[in-house]
Amino acid sequence: MLVTGGGGFVGSHLVERLQARGDEPFVPRRRDYDLTTWDGAEQLFADARPELVFHLAAEVGGIGANLANPGRYWYANLMMGAHVLELSRQHGVTKLVVAGTVCSYPKFAPVPFSETSLWDGYPEETNAPYGVAKKAVLVGAQAYRDQYGLRTAYVLPANLYGPRDNFDLETSHVIPALIRKMLAGDDEVVLWGDGTPSREFLYVEDLVDGLLLAAERYDAPEPVNLGTGVETTIREVAELIAEATGFGGKVTWDTSMPNGQPRRNLDASRARELFGFEATTALRDGIARTVDWYSSAVVAGAR
Repeated sequence: MLVTGGGGFVGSHLVERLQARGDEPFVPRRRDYDLTTWDGAEQLFADARPELVFHLAAEVGGIGANLANPGRYWYANLMMGAHVLELSRQHGVTKLVVAGTVCSYPKFAPVPFSETSLWDGYPEETNAPYGVAKKAVLVGAQAYRDQYGLRTAYVLPANLYGPRDNFDLETSHVIPALIRKMLAGDDEVVLWGDGTPSREFLYVEDLVDGLLLAAERYDAPEPVNLGTGVETTIREVAELIAEATGFGGKVTWDTSMPNGQPRRNLDASRARELFGFEATTALRDGIARTVDWYSSAVVAGAR
């Protein structure tokens, strides 16, 4: 069993769950295996010799990171996906589970996003190169199933958050960025946009549930959304995080900066019907757990 990205945010939680049930997944590190190169990916599969592969490795970030790295995010994610598909074929992998991205959906897809609308338009411009690259991997997975019989489950998670998320303000997504800013001790926090865009947030442990269920129970070419079905505005998220962190300062919205996609909310009925997935962590509870982790693991450790 191989977990690409097993040392990262999502991957580390999946690896822990696998180990707890008695599995011994192969967990590569980028310094040893660069999946964006053929040689690095080929060496990884030769060493791991997997039957089951979870492909979670990605280069990703928030709006600022996407604006700063459009070429790199397109190239890295496309190459990693292509290499994993081809080497899974060559090595006779029996099941491949791939994590896609909600960023692949059209900018103005009908809400809630249904898997059937994935190809009905171009993604939101600030994250389009990343979203298009990940969507190309879906096309590859379907093509490899048709030609070679490679069984791939392709899932589309909502915006993720939780302990061990990326809290680097240059590259992080909204929840970890807000947590870090609001625990920094400043009197004012400046946030991009006007706070009106909505997002759907999926707690990392709920995603792990979905990945394992997809590996065990789902065997069809169509992509499947993994989400909560709950839509929350960025302004509401800021209020929840202020409550969880005890932040009493001023929140200023910088409307000169981009909002990103206007709305994101997934129709997760296919996952529920086809393999029994249902998220169980409420956003308020997940934010509280994430704040507790960051406070103890990062803030306390820096003292």
